[in-house]
Amino acid sequence: MFIKILLTIIFVAVMIAVGLYSRKQAASVDGFVLGGRTVGPWLTAFAYGTSYFSAVVFVGYAGQFGWKYGLSSTWIGVGNAVVGSLLAWLVLGRRTKLMTQHIESRTMPDFFGTRYQSQGLRVAASIIAFVFLIPYTAGVYKGISTLFEMGFGVPYEYCVILMAILTAVYVILGGYKATAMNDFIQGVIMLFGIVTVIAAVLSAQGGLSAAVEKMTAMPADNGTTNGGFATLWGPDPWNLLGVVVLTSLGTWGLPQMVGKFYSITDESAIRRGTIISTIFAFIVAGGCYFLGGFGRLFGMPPTLPNGRLDFDSIVPSMLATLPDFIIALVVLLVLSASMSTLASLVLTSSSTMTLDLIYRDKKSLPGEVEEGTIDDVVAERVEHRKVVVMRVLIVFFIVISLLIALNPPTFIAQLMGISWGALAGAFLAPFMLGLYWRGVTTASVWACFVWGVGLTVVNMLLGNPINPINCGAIAMVGGFVVVWLASLVTPKMKREYVDRMFVFDNN
Repeated sequence: MFIKILLTIIFVAVMIAVGLYSRKQAASVDGFVLGGRTVGPWLTAFAYGTSYFSAVVFVGYAGQFGWKYGLSSTWIGVGNAVVGSLLAWLVLGRRTKLMTQHIESRTMPDFFGTRYQSQGLRVAASIIAFVFLIPYTAGVYKGISTLFEMGFGVPYEYCVILMAILTAVYVILGGYKATAMNDFIQGVIMLFGIVTVIAAVLSAQGGLSAAVEKMTAMPADNGTTNGGFATLWGPDPWNLLGVVVLTSLGTWGLPQMVGKFYSITDESAIRRGTIISTIFAFIVAGGCYFLGGFGRLFGMPPTLPNGRLDFDSIVPSMLATLPDFIIALVVLLVLSASMSTLASLVLTSSSTMTLDLIYRDKKSLPGEVEEGTIDDVVAERVEHRKVVVMRVLIVFFIVISLLIALNPPTFIAQLMGISWGALAGAFLAPFMLGLYWRGVTTASVWACFVWGVGLTVVNMLLGNPINPINCGAIAMVGGFVVVWLASLVTPKMKREYVDRMFVFDNN
C-alpha cells in the first residue's frame, strides 16, 4: 500500500506542477485552446494517443470484448493503430492543419460554421459536442474508479470525485499546453505499464503458449468446446467488425481528437507524428485488447442485480492477484490513460461552448475586408474574458459528467458507443469531405447532423434494439452516404467563397 500511495502522490504532484509551469502560455485563447499552434510532433502524437486510449479501453472495452471475442479482440487494437491512428494522420493531419490555420478555426464547430458559411451549424455542432461528450467522460470516470477501488480499497464515489478535482486543477491552470505535456509523461507510463502487465498476467498462466492452449480448451457460451476464443476471427466476426469500425473510424470525427491536428507546428512535424502515434497505438491498444482476450482464464465475472455479467469487473479481477508493485503500476497506467482523456474532453467541451456558443465572433476569410476592428486593450480584455469563461465551463462540464459517473446507467462500452456514435455520426463525413470536396453543401451538413444524432437518440429511446456499438458504426458509415446524396440535390455554396476556402491547396 505504501508503494501504491507513494507512486500516486508523485504522479499527482507532477501533473499539478506541469499545470503551474504552463500557466503563462494559457493567458490567451489560442494559448489556452491550441498551445499557440506550436506543439511539436512528440507531444502531439502522445496527446493524440493518450486521448484515444483511456480506462474506457483498458477496463471497459478490453474486458467486455475480450470476453466476447477471445484473442481475436486483438484485431480491435490493430484497427485502432492502422485506421484510427496511421490513416487518420495521413488523411486528416495535413489538410486539417492547413485549412484550419487558413480560416483561423480553433474548434470543430468553428470549422463547420466558417467552412459552410453558417452560424447555425456552428451553434448546433457546439451543442452536440457538449452534450455527447458527457457520457464518454462519465465512462472514463467509471473505468478509472473501478480499478482504483480494486487497487486501494477506496470507495468508488471517493475515487470519482478525486479524479474530477485533479483534472480540473491542471487543465484550468495550464490549458492545452499543460495537457499535452502531461499526456507525454502519461504516455510513457502507459507504454511501460502495458508491456509489464501483459508479461505479469501471462506469467501467472504459465507463459504465452500455456495461456493460448487454455483459451483453446475454453467452452463456448453454449457449453461446447470449439476453440473459438483462440481462433483468428473469433466466435462472432461480424459484431467484432462493428467494434473495429466504431473505435477506429470514430476518432476521425471526434472534436477532441481532430483538434490535435490544429495545434501541431508544421507539415514535417505531422510526418513524424504519424509514425510516433501509430507505434504508440500498436503497443497500447493492441496490448490492451490482447490482454483482455485472456479474461476467461480468470473465472466468471460477478453478476449485476439484473443478472447480467459485470463486464467492467473483468480486467480488475485479472489484476487483483498480481504483486503490489504491478498493481500500483496498473493503477498509474489507467490513471495516466484516463487523466489525459478527461483533460482533452473537458478542454474541448469548454472551448466549443465558449467560442462557438457564448462568443461567436464574426470572422473574415483571408482576402475579405473586416467590417470593423477593436483596439488592442479591448481585444486583450475580451481574450481574458473568454479564457475565464472556459475555465468556469470546465468546472461545469466536470460536475455534470461526475453526477452521471456516480450513478452510471450502463456499461462503459455502451456509454462510449452512444457518445462516439452521435459525435462521429454527425461530424465525421462533413468534416472529412469538407477538407477535400468543394461540392459539399450546407444543407447536407445539417442532414448529417440529424442523421448521426437522430439515429443514436432514437435507438437509445427504443431500448437499444441495435447494439449501441453497431449503431454507432452504422451512423458513421451512413453519414458519408447522407452527405453525398444531399449534396447532389441541395443548393451549392457560392463558388467564389468556396474557392477562397481552398486557396491553401494551391500553395
